[in-house]
Order: sequence, then structure tokens, then C-alpha cells
Amino acid sequence: MPQFSYRARNSQGELVEGILDCADRAVAIQQIELQRCIPVRIELLGAEPKGPKVVRPPAGGRLEASTQNLKIPHGQLLIFTEQLAHLLKAGMTLDEALSILEKRLKQPRVQQMTHSLHQSLIDGRSFSRALSEMPRIFQPLYVNLVAAGEASGALPQILLRLVKHLMQAKDLRDRVQQALIYPAFLALAGAVLVTIFITFMVPQLSGFMAQTGGALPLPTRILLQIHHAITSYWWVGVLAAVGLIVAFRALVRSEEGRVGWDRFRLLIPGYGRVIRHRYYAQFARTLGTLMENGVPLLRSLDLVTEIAGNRFLEVKLGEVRKAVIDGATLSAALQEQKMFPDLFTDMMAVGEQTGHFAETMQAIADVYERELDRSVGVISQLIPPIIIVVIAVVVGLIVFSILSAVFEMTHSLQFRAH
Repeated sequence: MPQFSYRARNSQGELVEGILDCADRAVAIQQIELQRCIPVRIELLGAEPKGPKVVRPPAGGRLEASTQNLKIPHGQLLIFTEQLAHLLKAGMTLDEALSILEKRLKQPRVQQMTHSLHQSLIDGRSFSRALSEMPRIFQPLYVNLVAAGEASGALPQILLRLVKHLMQAKDLRDRVQQALIYPAFLALAGAVLVTIFITFMVPQLSGFMAQTGGALPLPTRILLQIHHAITSYWWVGVLAAVGLIVAFRALVRSEEGRVGWDRFRLLIPGYGRVIRHRYYAQFARTLGTLMENGVPLLRSLDLVTEIAGNRFLEVKLGEVRKAVIDGATLSAALQEQKMFPDLFTDMMAVGEQTGHFAETMQAIADVYERELDRSVGVISQLIPPIIIVVIAVVVGLIVFSILSAVFEMTHSLQFRAH
């Protein structure tokens, strides 16, 4: 019977080697997985001494600085994760799957990333450790889920769940961005239109009125003063804008300032509601995914805190973590901090009591993603008419100022003719 030499990772993350007598490679992979190990490399050999042995990883250094600073688009990361999951699911070892992806994926940065991961695997580092050495590509959530997959021996399944999580996060972000494209275009068009009126039409009107010698009405004089201020003192506006930006950055660099600003963002009408619902959905989806894949609750809380993107929420989650350590349930700790709606914490409490916490968190995520869709839909429908009304009012005032001057000039000319 053929013999296969193998290298694999056990549940403690150690590298093990050994020899198996199997009919083919597929059977060898199955036997390794039954031992709760992740196969890294399998080769057909002749008769060699049997018995697995633990291999200590070499004291290799970290990845090159160019690879540590490497960054790839979110879409490319999604493709890499999905294809890696399918290759492992098809029965390939991690070594073979990375080798194939290195040749298949043509994008240069993705090839460089895959080559570095493959080389790290050959050097004896675990897959999760290799991922952690590329922090600009693989977030802590990604790395910890892979580490959970290595420990449980279910890396292909973990990667497929991670693909689903990444797709849901991307879809959520894309929906919010797409809903804001049209309002942003209207605002830009309105700003360009007003700028053209003030910088081109008003000077011509001013020169013409100076030739005729007519007296300008008040709205026209105000418009001319605005034009004069913009053309003569534009540098004051630039300095003021720079000063505000510098002051704002100094404010948000301080702990108190950052917490206060992030709290204010959550209270802005409309915008704050979208941010809150987006975070509710992200929190529930991420926490459910982590718990479903065997990551401990406290570590899961650390990870959802890291991806919050809001310093005020991070501080609140820190208090929640302390309460959980002291023995409180997560739902009770969240309710105490008044971070989430009662519906959210009530559904979470039901999941804690029934023992189906991960499934309940996924259901909560579905609820608040639907709420987010409704909020974004309402806001995206309200913003365009509001922008149109504002533009119409501003342009109307400018046109009224111009027409007032024209009527005054016409009246003056008629009076002179008489």
C-alpha cells in the first residue's frame, strides 16, 4: 500500500510530521483531519520510519517590511479567501492551495501576498501567525477566526463563513455609499452653479451698471459685496478653513475630544441613526460569527471593540467587558450602558437563556440590517429634494438680485428718455 509523508498543524498549533499507509491522498487527508489536524503538505514516499513527531518551528524572523506594509482591495481579499476555502474544501492541503493561488491570481500585490504566506508556511509558521504579520490586509477578526479554524480542525468551514461575513460587510458598506452618491452629485452641481453665477455673471452686471450710472437696489448691492468679499478676501476663507481643520484634528487627537466628537456623531439627526443601525448590525453579525466559530466571549468582545470605529462606543464596550468579567450577562451589561435599544438586548437575553446565542445574534443582525435599509432609503429620498430646494432658493435670490438691477436700470433709462 502507498505511503504518504505529511506535515500538519495540531489543535495546539504545533507542526507535526508522520507517515500514513493509505490507498490514496484523499484517504490520507481524511485520516489527518480525523486527528483534528490541518494538513499542510502530503507527499507520496517509499517506506520510512512511522510515527508522528512534533516539529518546533524555526526561529525565523518576521516578514519583510514591504510585505508587512502591503495592502490589497477588499474585493481581492474576498476572492482570495473564497478560492482558498474552496481549494481546501476540495481536499487540498494548505501548502498546495497557496501554491495554486500564487499561480492563479494574477494581480501583482495578491501574488506577492500569497507567495509570502506560502513561504511562511514552509518556514514553519502557522497560517494565522503569517496572516497576523500583514496587519494592513488581515484584520484581527480575520486572524482570530483562522486561528480558531486551525485549533478546531475546521479551517475550510471557517473560511467559508468568513467569506459570508466579508460579503455581508461589503454589501452593507456599498448600500450606504450608493445611497449617498446622488445627493452628493446634486450638492456638487448646486455649488458649481452658484459659483458660476457669482464669479462670472455678477462682474458683468457690475460693469454694465457702472457704465449706465444707475443706482443699484439693495439685493444687488448685497450680491456685489459677496462677490467682492470672495474675490478680494478669498485667502481669509482659506486661512479660516485651514485653522478649523487644524483645530479639529487637535481636538480629536485628545481622548476627551475624540470621545465627545464620536458621541456627537451618533446624535446627528438622520446621519446618527444610520451610524447607530449600521453598528448594531455589524456588532451582532461579528459577535455571532466569532461565537459560532468557538472564539471565547471576552476575546470576541475585544475584537468587536477594535472594529467599532467610534471611540465613544469603544469606551462603553470597555465598561461592558468589565461587567461581564464581574459576572453579569452580556445583555444585562449592554442594557446598563444604554448603548443598544431594548429590542436588541431583549433578543440577546433570549439567546443567552436558550443556549442559541450565535444564531440569535445573526437574527438580530438581520433585523437591524433591514432597519438600516429603511433608514438609508428614507434619508436618500429626503436629501435630494432638500438639496434641490436649497439650490433653488440660493439661485432664486441671485436671479432676483440681478433682475432687480435690470428693472432698476430699465426704469432709469425710461426716466431719462422722458
